Amino acid sequence: MQKIKAAVCHAFGEPLKIEQINLRAPQAEEIEVTLDAVAICHSDISYADGAWGGSLPAVYGHEAAGRVTAVGPGVAGIREGDSVVVTLIRACGSCTNCATGKPTICETPYDGDKGPITTADGGKLHQAMACGAFAEKVVVSHRQVVVIPDDIPKDSAALVACGVITGVGAVVNAAGLKAGQDVVVIGAGGVGLNAIQGARIAGARRIVAVDMTEEKLEIAREFGATDGVLATHKAPWKAAQRAMGRGADAVFVTVGAIPAYDQAPRYLHWGGKLVMVGMPHAGSEAKYAPDVMSYMGQGMAGSKMGDVVIQRDIPWMMDLYGQGRLKLDELISGRWSLDQINEAIADTKTGSAKRNVIMFDR
Repeated sequence: MQKIKAAVCHAFGEPLKIEQINLRAPQAEEIEVTLDAVAICHSDISYADGAWGGSLPAVYGHEAAGRVTAVGPGVAGIREGDSVVVTLIRACGSCTNCATGKPTICETPYDGDKGPITTADGGKLHQAMACGAFAEKVVVSHRQVVVIPDDIPKDSAALVACGVITGVGAVVNAAGLKAGQDVVVIGAGGVGLNAIQGARIAGARRIVAVDMTEEKLEIAREFGATDGVLATHKAPWKAAQRAMGRGADAVFVTVGAIPAYDQAPRYLHWGGKLVMVGMPHAGSEAKYAPDVMSYMGQGMAGSKMGDVVIQRDIPWMMDLYGQGRLKLDELISGRWSLDQINEAIADTKTGSAKRNVIMFDR
């Protein structure tokens, strides 16, 4: 059992506390990763604020990259020294969903209360989202990681673990977007910008970003949006339809805001598809007109983590980055130390940051 430093949540809505915790050695089919970087995702913030409940105390953080420093029994294809991206997708590999290529909705539960971390005095400490990456090291299932080239900066690589695969994957996997189709992306934050990138890569004709500020819309254009519409517009769907000349073939809601979900179907064309990505707080409800959607042949689908298969999709995205076709470096708004994590979270909550990244100095 080794001691590492981590940011621990002891009470929902209160600042995280930097303290020493215990980390056990990897067991069967597990690996230990010494982290170089972990990004702050809005899901981490929502969990720490109590939006979805959960066990406490807990260590959050799930968008990470580092180097393998120990390997447990039964691990093949991953060696000490490998550079890896660490995701929250802890797939068993054998349930019905995993066996049919849907590891993001693995049916096998994971109990984070019985994970590899404990408090300094040996008490229960929840490994949130099967990662607990707001820490110097993690022990995770080998199925949660993907080996990447050594020359890819870890701060940029960390973003692929969640925000990038969620946004790009929603477009190419969940929507199956075809070249020449029209897209609306509601929310130009970290995930939204990656949905915009995914639409550009897939060959969309028009990509309309919808957000609350002109600043965010301008950033969206830098990532591939052809048009921008303010969500504060009296009828933003009409402005979007004017930009496209019709309704959208696919609409992606990348924010957890109920008004965005209420309005989203209005952007759709005949036969269009609404893809639900952003997660509102537990118990929230949206409204839609099923008669209209039925008559117009429209559909709705949830997309968890971009419906990705990480061993397939992350290497592809790393190649796109190397070719200059996928922006990662430009997604980083700021770099912070672990001791500054509460400041980084506060900055993220302002809505102006794309992604803040915690860096671990070695």
